[in-house]
Amino acid sequence: MTALFDQIAAEKYVLLTTYRKDGTPKPLPIWAVRDGDELLIWTVADSWKVKRIRNNPRVTLRACDRTGKNPFGPTVEGTAAILDAAGTERAKQAVKEKYGLFGRAMVAASDLRGKARTVGLSITEAPAQAPLP
Repeated sequence: MTALFDQIAAEKYVLLTTYRKDGTPKPLPIWAVRDGDELLIWTVADSWKVKRIRNNPRVTLRACDRTGKNPFGPTVEGTAAILDAAGTERAKQAVKEKYGLFGRAMVAASDLRGKARTVGLSITEAPAQAPLP
């Protein structure tokens, strides 16, 4: 993991950009928590970002404010994966730890509506591309 990926992972909000089938970027501010060499995200299972990731795991990450309208710093390329039930629980626990009382309240409220409604995502930094000769 590069220092830049570490820097983005330390931010409170991250602008996650997923891509439609036609390549149109769809940025969205999210909570993200570093866990080893990956960022964990917890989200609604039938959200558009999850559907787009199923079609194309390529994503970009950039630090932002809570609205996502003011991104700052460099962009990092990444690869997203949808986690299984155990991975989703790990993502939920990480959110509760990083985001404190508000994170715990959000997870608890969501669990009351049904645990199967949410899914965890894992994002790893894409390997740097070798320069063309």
